[in-house]
Amino acid sequence: MLKFFLNSNTTAYLRGLESEFGESTNAIRLELNRFEGAGMLSSYTKGNKKFFRANTKHPLFGEVHNILLKYVGLDKIIKNVINSLGDVDRVFVVGEFSKGLDSDIIDLVFVGNIDKIYLLKLIEKTEDLINRKVRYIIYTKEESKNIDWDNYNPAPLLLWSKD
Repeated sequence: MLKFFLNSNTTAYLRGLESEFGESTNAIRLELNRFEGAGMLSSYTKGNKKFFRANTKHPLFGEVHNILLKYVGLDKIIKNVINSLGDVDRVFVVGEFSKGLDSDIIDLVFVGNIDKIYLLKLIEKTEDLINRKVRYIIYTKEESKNIDWDNYNPAPLLLWSKD
C-alpha cells in the first residue's frame, strides 16, 4: 500500500499487486476492500480488471502521506534542502520512490536557480542521516518549461512547490 500513499498518481490492479507482494490474491483483496471501505482507496473497473488508487480527498490522506515521507526519510531531505538553496521553484522525486517502491537511492529533480555547492553539502549530510544515496538533476525554470512532465517516466512525485 506504500505505493498508493506516496504517489497519488499510482494505479494498481489485484494481479499486479499479487506479483509485487508475493501474497495470495485473496489476502490482497481483503486488504484492498478494507482500505476502500474506509475510503482511503478509490477504484474503477476497466474491462474485467478493477484498478485502485489512493483517495487524495480522504481526510487522512495528507497525514498518511506525511508519515510515509518520514518513514522513507524524504521529509528530512526537503527540510534540509529547501531553506537555503536559493530560488527553488519545485522539487520532485523520480525513479523507484515515485513509483512507491523502496530503494537505496533517492532520485530528485530540482527546478530553479540552485546553489549547487550548498546542495552537495546538504546531500552529504542527508545521506548520513537517512542511510540512503541521493542522486539529483537540476533544471532552470526555463529548461523545465520544455519538459513534458505528464509523460516523464516514471511519473514524478511533487515534493515541494513554491506555489
